[in-house]
Amino acid sequence: MPSASDVLALSPVVPVVVVDAVEQAVPVARALAAGGVPLVELTLRTPVALDAIRAIAAEVPEVAVGAGTITSPGAAKQALDAGAQFLVSPGCTPTLLAAMADTGLPFLPGTATVSEAIAVLEAGYRTMKFFPAEASGGVGYLSTLPTVIPDAVFCPTGGISAANAPAYLSLANVACVGGSWLTPRDVLAAGDWARVTVLAHEAATLR
Repeated sequence: MPSASDVLALSPVVPVVVVDAVEQAVPVARALAAGGVPLVELTLRTPVALDAIRAIAAEVPEVAVGAGTITSPGAAKQALDAGAQFLVSPGCTPTLLAAMADTGLPFLPGTATVSEAIAVLEAGYRTMKFFPAEASGGVGYLSTLPTVIPDAVFCPTGGISAANAPAYLSLANVACVGGSWLTPRDVLAAGDWARVTVLAHEAATLR
């Protein structure tokens, strides 16, 4: 089983994807892979999300499909059953942390403060999400953390764009960033998969 660090090493950008129709799932995953981004975080924000994860897991094995917006133990179990290969939560409690660990999948627990990051480190995990990144202090905040929690490694998400991603990626404690700009919902609705591939290629070459 790969670790969270292994998953994050696949691409400098983790595409955070919201699908409104199951039919979007496989084409968007293939378009991302064609652009050099072989992973996708599919958020559990729509009724079709679990079915979309199932479709990608079954039909696009070259793409590591993860489930985002994990906010309850039940959601972690549902994502595992659907075929998710990693989990991402926007925040974390001891109960949620234990539930994600119990799935056996790599996971990124969400943190926004030093205390939350320390709690995750105390539980034995050093790779975590930083969310909402821009609203929580952004690059300036993250750049101060290695002096106090040098073991913590982050995937900042929330307000990340092609314009500010390089600044985040330049930080030693940032493994990658998460962003939705690779897969805008209007682009998915239009079925413009070529556009997704172009955006993925640009993201894959950010560093």
